[in-house]
Amino acid sequence: MLALNPVAFRAWTRLCADALSAARSEIDALNVFPVPDSDTGTNAYLTFAAGADAIDRLPSDTALPELVQAYTEALLIGAKGNSGVILSQLVRACFRDLPVGGIGPADVAHAFAAASDAAWAAVGVPVEGTILSVAKAAARGADEAGTDDAKAVFNSAASAAREALMITPQQMDRLARAGVVDAGGRALVVVLDATGQALTGRVPQPVHERVPVPLPAAGEDLSEGGPGYEVMFLLDAADDAIPTLRETLGGLGDSLVVVGGDRLWNVHVHVDDVGAAIEAGIAAGRPYRIAVTHFADQIARQRTASTGRVVIVATTGDGLAALCREAGAEALEFTRAEPLASERMVAALAQAPGDEIIVLPNNSRYVGLFEAAAHSARVEGKRVAIIPTHAQVQGLAALAVHDPGLGFDEVVVAMSSAAASTQHGAVTLATEPGITMAGPVQAGDVLGVVAGDFAVVGSEVGEVAEQVLERLLSPASEMVTLVLGQALLEPVGDAAVEVRLASYLREHRPEVDLLTYEGGQEAYPLFLAVE
Repeated sequence: MLALNPVAFRAWTRLCADALSAARSEIDALNVFPVPDSDTGTNAYLTFAAGADAIDRLPSDTALPELVQAYTEALLIGAKGNSGVILSQLVRACFRDLPVGGIGPADVAHAFAAASDAAWAAVGVPVEGTILSVAKAAARGADEAGTDDAKAVFNSAASAAREALMITPQQMDRLARAGVVDAGGRALVVVLDATGQALTGRVPQPVHERVPVPLPAAGEDLSEGGPGYEVMFLLDAADDAIPTLRETLGGLGDSLVVVGGDRLWNVHVHVDDVGAAIEAGIAAGRPYRIAVTHFADQIARQRTASTGRVVIVATTGDGLAALCREAGAEALEFTRAEPLASERMVAALAQAPGDEIIVLPNNSRYVGLFEAAAHSARVEGKRVAIIPTHAQVQGLAALAVHDPGLGFDEVVVAMSSAAASTQHGAVTLATEPGITMAGPVQAGDVLGVVAGDFAVVGSEVGEVAEQVLERLLSPASEMVTLVLGQALLEPVGDAAVEVRLASYLREHRPEVDLLTYEGGQEAYPLFLAVE
């Protein structure tokens, strides 16, 4: 029996998103069907990232059924592109009848069968050699596993999916001509590999199927003889309105996928008549979040140049946001209660003026999300560099060396070097009991963070901050930067933490300068940087 619990489910959602983030560029390069717009990997990642983010926003004591419901609904609402919509339906159907407690071999086989059936039913004109073929092969592999071990049934399904992916070029001439496997099928295999890793702990071997896909000339539709527009929208409609909607949209174009239920549907179709597609949605119910993409314009805009450069910084705290704006950057603010969603990142890059964008994510989880969001901006012809800053103080260091007079590549190298050479740490408070790399902690304990890992556990902010500073300093250190959070804008204990650390430096490292900012961040009383 396989055990499914809230902790394992949360970890699995993040593992799937991370795996798709790592494979995103590879899958994008495989994308030749239904149109070669090189975004299947990006869309799959954004879809699963939306689900994982929804789970992260729920309280830690949320029960498993509520987690599953929230996750599948977030996948449906956040689904991007043809493959993202199909993947959301596969997951939705897989969990529909899965037991909350122990999962047996028959349950695994049923889940794969239900997922495959639902995906095939959702597509207007199913085509072999696609993600649908890979899903069907996985269901067949689970059914024919011939074992009473649930984990072995899953492994049989995943193995069958990999084999099916490799023969997709034999099933579709377009894939064979390009010399690639199906991109959507590859995305599904990545999800299955991540699930296998969650079950066994074994990291799957990387598979590289990167093949350059030539882009058509400006003004040409991406699909030879096919519709020129992608239309997507969410739809509030009764179940009995969907068959007529499918029939109407099927007559207008191709690549039709309609998934959902309980008055929430995600509709995707490629058409030439955008108005007719939207009118069909209105006839069925209430369409909203309508998105229209003209495939030819995507390519034409790649060749349209604009001017100027924008630096976008993800910040937390009023003080930090103000510092970034004073330096000429655009601050994209987030809090613990309202983290940055992928939609905000995509919108920020799309609305940024100029043809050069530099992004400082300042959070390890945001780096991959910004990379995916940058795909659309690059399609629009913009140059986008995501500098992998994992902490606010790294972003400040990078921003300090930005020179608008330098060329794009030169300034990106300088900012990347400044961020990478900045040793960073922080002080925060434990909100619940747990185990860290520094040992067990209780709610209310003070935690010292060094380079992203918990390294110190204590009871007093100043003491822990001093220990963090000791670990960050090196013989070559020249500057220490402190960013004070909300909790440290008033003195703590007998003396302000800033005063304590200044005293430490005067005694032990008098040659090191100290710079202090009022950041106002909520979750961390103190950020530290050493350069």
